[in-house]
Amino acid sequence: MSDNLAAPAADTGSGHVQSLCVSRVPIFNHLPHEALSVIAGKAFMRVYGCGQFIHRAGDPSDRLFIVHRGKIKVYRLSDAGKEQLVRILHPGDFAGELALFSAAEQDSYAEAMQSSEVCTIYQADVRELLLQYPDISLHVLAELARRLGTSEKQTAAIATASINARLGRYLADQAEQEGSHHFSLPMSRRHLASFLGTTPETVSRRLGEFEEAGWIAQTGHRRIVILDLDALLLLD
Repeated sequence: MSDNLAAPAADTGSGHVQSLCVSRVPIFNHLPHEALSVIAGKAFMRVYGCGQFIHRAGDPSDRLFIVHRGKIKVYRLSDAGKEQLVRILHPGDFAGELALFSAAEQDSYAEAMQSSEVCTIYQADVRELLLQYPDISLHVLAELARRLGTSEKQTAAIATASINARLGRYLADQAEQEGSHHFSLPMSRRHLASFLGTTPETVSRRLGEFEEAGWIAQTGHRRIVILDLDALLLLD
């Protein structure tokens, strides 16, 4: 893990780039073009190299971050220094939404997994936008509810379910999200292991066992084909 923080970068493009960035985000993309232009005018872009931090635990939580290009991992560290992956952000995803409602410190790390462009809007500007465009609040609440549900499911699974059940449910959820039983894992096995609270070796071993049982087929390093969805959902 790099200890480098990204140095402030110059604007990487015109207002058009910022407009593209904010228009990708679910809490903004329902707004008319004029409103998106106002929001884009409050955003600025920074480039983060692989291993650089958008924020660390303990930093002020005073900005909304929107991924324009690249990939960002959000994770927490246990007292023993073990990484627990929370989620991976792709273009159009955002973080820092809790800063919209209260002053707080970050409780997680956000680290670039590759060269990434990130739009930033400061808390005061976002609050002004909420007053100007109240519909944004409803979309923020919907996203918070979705993330809370995902987090609760993840916590409950790690605490009570076997690794077989966790992995089976994860594969089933990915198939549902993709709308297909043929999909690519959205993260490496190392990050998947962190997300599920286990080790990469265990993930690889269990995937091999699932394949031997005829429940899945692995057609590449990350490509998965689910052959027996019911068997995965019935794992305990």
